[in-house]
Order: sequence, then structure tokens, then C-alpha cells
Amino acid sequence: MQRPPLSPGQFERYRRHLNLPEFGAEGQRRLLDAQVLVVGAGGLGCPISLYLAAAGVGRIGLADFDVVDVSNLQRQVLYGTGDVGRPKVEVARERIRAQNPDVDVSLHGDPLTAQNALSIFAAYDLVLDGSDNFPTRYLSNDACVLLGKPSVYGAILRFEGQASTFDARRGPCYRCLFPEPPPPGAAPSCAEAGVLGVLPGIIALVQATEAVKLLCGVGELLIGRLLHYDALSMRFGEFRFHKDPACPVCSEEPSIRELVDYAGFCGAPLPGAESAAPELSAAELRAMQQRGERFLLLDVREPPEFEAARIAGAELLPLGQLEARRGEIEPWRQGRVVVFCHKGGRSARACEWLRQEGFGDVLNLSGGIDAWSLTVDPGVPRYGDASAPRAEGG
Repeated sequence: MQRPPLSPGQFERYRRHLNLPEFGAEGQRRLLDAQVLVVGAGGLGCPISLYLAAAGVGRIGLADFDVVDVSNLQRQVLYGTGDVGRPKVEVARERIRAQNPDVDVSLHGDPLTAQNALSIFAAYDLVLDGSDNFPTRYLSNDACVLLGKPSVYGAILRFEGQASTFDARRGPCYRCLFPEPPPPGAAPSCAEAGVLGVLPGIIALVQATEAVKLLCGVGELLIGRLLHYDALSMRFGEFRFHKDPACPVCSEEPSIRELVDYAGFCGAPLPGAESAAPELSAAELRAMQQRGERFLLLDVREPPEFEAARIAGAELLPLGQLEARRGEIEPWRQGRVVVFCHKGGRSARACEWLRQEGFGDVLNLSGGIDAWSLTVDPGVPRYGDASAPRAEGG
């Protein structure tokens, strides 16, 4: 296809690209013609979007339904203090347009679901996954495989990150590397475990680099290779993996031929789902305390969350350690146990485990410590969402 020549303004803007023998005017025109979807406008999505816009990618789609929170500002570099409370995709579009008027920005402000993902993804050449939850990752992967599109994956937590490129037409997909998600609660989110503020920038730039190489047809891609980065030791490592001949979505005889229930597959609570365990409100818990009732108040969050905010009298026992440390709660088998986490998701799973283990009087604090902060004790600090699925990276 004959592409129009670069304008004088474009020639000057992209001069450093044009000087690369492997890239040149043809590579730049490919970028200007490209359409790329970024899933998540968070820690990974912000630098991905900014650098792809600077490189001259013609159309960037942003998929995120969140608003800017003050806790985002430590790492999500498209946003400032004055943007708190605004939809992320709207702020991101303003920053991208200010950076490069050549770039068209399309916004997808509703949550990605099995019902809308294929129609959204179909309009793009490439998907960059900057999400931070397993349902969105599996959804993005399966949609890309079904549509025959490549995707670039990134993930971050604490001081470590990883990245890879998936293209089922010539290599493995995300399910080949991770056939099943970890058990619910086994893998903490960034809000629970924390993340070094500069870490997403490093992983995001790996993803953006892969995107540019893929769109321009240059270099060796991370297909079949998982790149791992440890910020504390400042070391990169590489893990090679292969296409799974039994992969349910990208094998020659796949069992998944359409998008499925990803929240159910990953064990995440569905919106509006009721806890199997009886619940009590923050006000009811406060009344129990005031009456001097005897019960175990069990906090199943992670230690950094406990340090940031706590309910007086609670005992910390993270969800992932319940089985190994069950002896600590054994004396309460015949007593009452009230369980809480950030917003109620992890505590619901803890209640289910306790009931299966024979603890008869188990209650889940509805809304978790966040509800306690809002309705009982505003002196307990609130912090970023740690349980609801979000399409953002850190």
C-alpha cells in the first residue's frame, strides 16, 4: 500500500526515527497508520500511552473505567493533584493530545466484559495489557487469540515486574504460560502488597518497545520469552516457554471458542454476589464491642495494609496464611469469629474456609475496614481499592 509522504512537521518531529537505517520513513509511516489498544490507564498504561504517542502511533485506544485517586499519583505519571476524581481516560486523552497532535485517542470508559471485548478489540491492530487483575488478563488474552491479534503483557508487584509478547499465530499465548490463575487471595494486588513507584515505568517501556518493534517489523520480539526484572538487585532474567499443544484457547483443537465467565474462572467475586457467610455491618460490630461481647476479630489483609489502617483489637492473619497458622485460631472453634479485609472480598473467602473447617459462628464484616472508616471511625485511614477488579496496572 502506497502511504502518503510525511509532512514537513512530521519529518522534523520524527527525525531521530528517520535516521535509523532499520526504521526510516517506512517505519514511521507504519506507526502513523497503526491502531493500538491500551487496556488500563494506570501504572503501566500511563507510560505506555505517553511513549507510544510520542513515537507517533496514529490511534491509541484507552480502556479504563476508573477515576484518578490521590494514591495513584505516586506512579501514574499522566495525572496530577488537580485531576483527582476525574475519569482517567479523559485526563489521559488531554495529556496525549498535548504531547502529539498527530495522535487520535479513542476512549472506552466501561468495564471490559465478555460481552464487549471482541467488538472493542476488533478495531485495533495490537493490544497492550496493563491490567492488574487476572479476569481482565485472561479476557484480553482470549479475545486476542479469537481475533488473531498479538498482545503485549506486563505485570508489576512490590519491586519486581515481568513482560512478554503473545501471538498465537506464531507462538504461545498467556494461557500457555499461565494455564490457570492462582487461588483467590494467593496473589495480592498492588494496593495490598505495594509497588515501587518507578517500577511500572520500566516494565511499561519494555511493553512500548515491543509494540513499536512489532508494528514496524524490526528486531526480535519477546514471543516465547518472559522477561523478569528485579529492581532491588537491578537484574533482568529470562524464562523461555513454548506453545502448549493442549492449550484450551490457542491449540489446534481448542475447547474455548468464545469468551467465558472470567470472574468465575478466576474465583473473583461477581458484582452483587452475596457472601455465603452471614454478614454484619460496621455499626453492628461497634455495638458488639460496646456491649463487651467476647469474639475474635480476625483481619485477613496483608501486613502493609495492617500498618496503614487497623481496627482496635483485631488480630492479623493474612488470608494466604490461614491454613498454615490455623492453630492460632483453633481456640475459637466453638466461639464467634468476625472476619474483615479491605472491602469484604477476601474476608468472604476466609469465612468460607472457616466454615468448611468446622467453625460454626462466623460473620463477615460487610464492606470491610473501608466501611468501618466511612461509618464508624473516620480516624481510621482509607486507602486504595484492593479487591475490586480494575483494568489498570498498579
